[in-house]
Amino acid sequence: MTSAPPATPVPAGVRATARIRATADGRGGTALPLLTGEGPLALRRTRGEGAEAGVMLVGAMSAPLGGDHLAVEADVGAGARLALATAAATLALPGRGGEPARYDVRLTLEGDAALRWLPEPLVSVRGSDLRVRTRAELAPGARLLLREEQVLGRAGEPGGLLRSRLTVTRGGRPLLDQELACGPGAPAGWDGPAGLAGHRSLGQLLVVDPAFEKAPAAAAVLGEFAAVTPLAGPAVLVTALAPDALRLRELLDAARRTYGW
Repeated sequence: MTSAPPATPVPAGVRATARIRATADGRGGTALPLLTGEGPLALRRTRGEGAEAGVMLVGAMSAPLGGDHLAVEADVGAGARLALATAAATLALPGRGGEPARYDVRLTLEGDAALRWLPEPLVSVRGSDLRVRTRAELAPGARLLLREEQVLGRAGEPGGLLRSRLTVTRGGRPLLDQELACGPGAPAGWDGPAGLAGHRSLGQLLVVDPAFEKAPAAAAVLGEFAAVTPLAGPAVLVTALAPDALRLRELLDAARRTYGW
């Protein structure tokens, strides 16, 4: 008698990817030859500004749960303009088996491309374990406006474990590479004076723009818990802490009016 081969383990959770390709249409606008989503990641075209094409990422089901692996991939061709946003906040929820969830974002911008990636806040729910990775690769003439907002817990509850990494290259050279871990299980000190200092909301606004080559931004402090850091890129990074998501958005919106578009 021969024994049956061992069963191949089936990955737990949902695997889904949303893919976007934006190209210049030759008439001063932007076309979307590729716009496809899977599972909880549904894409809808919206009205953009001027030559810009707008795309909204709509959650078709609750995600990410523990064990899920979601990904968003956006490629912006030379001369194209794309505004990418989410329709609502993203809630990181615990799964049944205790596995971490993953959410990957990959942004690729060719020469003279422009992308605004402005998602709504990511809420780390109690008991969840989420690992977020955002990677952006820019050609030298490209422009990027990127906002991240993270909230630890819903109203009246503590947050889950959140690990987040943002990596940006320009012309093949590193521009920014930073990592954050907070919540239960994160390295000690994440909530201390050198970390979040008791705040529940944290965020950043990254602006990469060739205009900063001629007029670089100056380092500055915006209120008590927000700072402006010029990057050698040319780019500027605004980081902020706040007691809640509303105050955080106010801080980042003010920074956007000053440094973004």
